[in-house]
Amino acid sequence: MPETTRLLASGSWDGLAFERFRDGVDIHWIHRFEVGVPGVALLRYGPGASVPRHRHAGLETILVLEGEQSDEAGDYGTGSFIVNAEGSEHSVWSRSGCVVLIQWQLPVIILEETAS
Repeated sequence: MPETTRLLASGSWDGLAFERFRDGVDIHWIHRFEVGVPGVALLRYGPGASVPRHRHAGLETILVLEGEQSDEAGDYGTGSFIVNAEGSEHSVWSRSGCVVLIQWQLPVIILEETAS
């Protein structure tokens, strides 16, 4: 069994190598995008972190592993499973921080960048 899978099964992702994804959001790639193969990763949001409005070029699925993730449709606590259809748009944030398991069929298209 791959190391990442063992760590996820035990609920411990602190020992995984994360890299910067966006300000306040780090990523641990489980499987990077390849032609015809979705990307799978852990996203770790710091308190108050966000991802600007974006459009889904393909299906996105999210499992909230820890904390709470929010978008314009509501708040999703630990154990929530979110499905965002191809063509849907939203922005995402976490007031208190969270860790999510995410799978993107295709990379998202950022529609709005926030001013720094």
